[in-house]
Amino acid sequence: MTIAVTRTALAIPTRALLACGAVSGPLYFVTALTQAAVRDGFDLTKHPASMLSNGDAGWIQVTNFLVTGVLMLAGAAGLRRALEPGRGSVWGPRLLGVFGASLLFAAVFKADPGNGFPVGTGPATISTAGILHMAAGSVGFLSLIVATFVFASRFSREGHRGWAVYSRATGIAFFATFAGISSGNANAVVMLAFWAAVLLAWGWVTAVILRTTR
Repeated sequence: MTIAVTRTALAIPTRALLACGAVSGPLYFVTALTQAAVRDGFDLTKHPASMLSNGDAGWIQVTNFLVTGVLMLAGAAGLRRALEPGRGSVWGPRLLGVFGASLLFAAVFKADPGNGFPVGTGPATISTAGILHMAAGSVGFLSLIVATFVFASRFSREGHRGWAVYSRATGIAFFATFAGISSGNANAVVMLAFWAAVLLAWGWVTAVILRTTR
């Protein structure tokens, strides 16, 4: 009886942490897309979600970064507890934790306004905060990309070929679109592809966490 009670007590916090991680992606995208639809001057073909941190309503996206960052850190901690020992059980969650931490940095150091957003803003200027934002985003995105391959390797060893392919495809798509917008020559197609890849990557995080929960 004592052993059963102890196991239940340990399982509840872990499942709660995993639940936090599972809702981080949907919460982030619902909040970002809602803002994108209603804020004047914002254009999905021109602006990444991080630019929503600017303007009078910028606090909404700043809060979005903070909340989803904390939720992602919780989810990473839950994964570390829940995964069976083996390669990927340590570095996979750690990399997702770095991604979560990068969202907190993105909240503190806002992206520079520009390219017509907020309304009336001219060409983008580069500030120290903007540089730190881009650095945090780069570290976070690259950590998430590497995490997809770490988990893909684990899934392959466990014989879950479909999950391995899904993970690698997510990482490749995300890396390709991230490289596209980082080139400085992002057009409407590249920007929309990046939005889609970020959605795909968040969806992958949610799917992996839900799979672990089950």
